[in-house]
Amino acid sequence: MKNTSNLCPVCGYDQLAEPPRNRTGGASMEICACCGFQFGVTDDDQGVSYDEHRQRWIAEGMPWTSHGKKAPKGWNPQTQLANLALNATLKRVKGRPPRIFMQTASA
Repeated sequence: MKNTSNLCPVCGYDQLAEPPRNRTGGASMEICACCGFQFGVTDDDQGVSYDEHRQRWIAEGMPWTSHGKKAPKGWNPQTQLANLALNATLKRVKGRPPRIFMQTASA
């Protein structure tokens, strides 16, 4: 299994520059090029959960949101979402609501 620590917990995009949250729960502030979720802003500042944003993104037709970065060749949002479901686990960070964290492959 591929290392999925930089997987977007909203849409399953696996090419984030860094993990969405660090071990203590701090946000990366990165914006997912695929679904447009900004970690630390969309969730913490605006109060939108991963599930809420995912449902909105799906309802909008799962568009690629980045204007500056093109979708990877052969990009398929349905496959991406299916991979997300296979890798997701819920974990608690002290003082924060449960978050979805991705399992990482062990070598």
